[in-house]
Amino acid sequence: MDLTTTYMGLELKNPLVPSASTLTREVDNLRAMEDAGASAVVLESLFEEQIQQDLHQLDHYLTQGTESFAEALSYFPELEAHPGPEQYLKLIGAAKKAVGIPVIASLNGVSRGGWMEYAKEIEKAGADALELNIYFIPTDPNLMGSEVENMYVDALKAVKEAAGIPVAIKLAPYFSNMSNMARRLDQAGADGLVLFNRFYQPDIDIENLEVVPDLNLSSSADMRLPLRWAAILYGKVEADIAGTGGIHTPSDVIKMLMAGASLTQMAATLYKNGIPHLRTILNGIENWMTEHEYESVAQMRGSVSHKNSPQPAAFERANYMKTIGEYHP
Repeated sequence: MDLTTTYMGLELKNPLVPSASTLTREVDNLRAMEDAGASAVVLESLFEEQIQQDLHQLDHYLTQGTESFAEALSYFPELEAHPGPEQYLKLIGAAKKAVGIPVIASLNGVSRGGWMEYAKEIEKAGADALELNIYFIPTDPNLMGSEVENMYVDALKAVKEAAGIPVAIKLAPYFSNMSNMARRLDQAGADGLVLFNRFYQPDIDIENLEVVPDLNLSSSADMRLPLRWAAILYGKVEADIAGTGGIHTPSDVIKMLMAGASLTQMAATLYKNGIPHLRTILNGIENWMTEHEYESVAQMRGSVSHKNSPQPAAFERANYMKTIGEYHP
């Protein structure tokens, strides 16, 4: 049975990759992930704010509007909670020495600026690839949708110019035409598309009248959106597709591969079930493949995509009509 897959030119032994999280900031955890069967790891993100702080400057987009409300500045977290730029480079070096699987670094930001040059340092530190995680909530009503899209493309181009290693871009799903956006990023040089960035929504403390951060771990139901778009984009872009968000079980991985993803990324299930759960998922995939007489991951990849499905309308508006029409509480 052949579980190997290819992602951004990297040959991986299987499609299971722990995604960027606090779990991947510890070298001991990375070793445990490799022992449990992970084929690569994505390190915890280095944030634009951390690099800018290191350079004693903040980007316009990150401070836009805060001059009107001085209190807004107090919401910025203590950045010491995350590894700083120098510590991050040391983490990459330590990770490369500790594990034999590919190490993918992660940069999290939005604006075009000097911080993107840090991709060069990440490459020098030994990272096998880089994941550019763009997290941007446009709140300015004067900012056109096309301008937001251009920010993503410009950020990708800047990082690609800075680094010679493969670059994936982790996307949000909130574009007027996701297919077009994926193609633009593909044409701009993206080696991989990670579907999707999960925007954690804030809550309101009604007693203290404060906006507070809130994090709810995903469930398998959250996989439906990246599953749908992996299926739609398969065969339409050259970039490899990674599905993330809601990957918890062997079935989740198999579905995402059948939709067209080259690999799956996961974090929530490792928080819930522990790092050794990777082995449980891997064993479940192998058992399913044996039972259903699949010889390789390549054989199932894209088999139920929009391109290859006997019912491609199931990924479009017809699915909405059928779901609503057949629901009986």
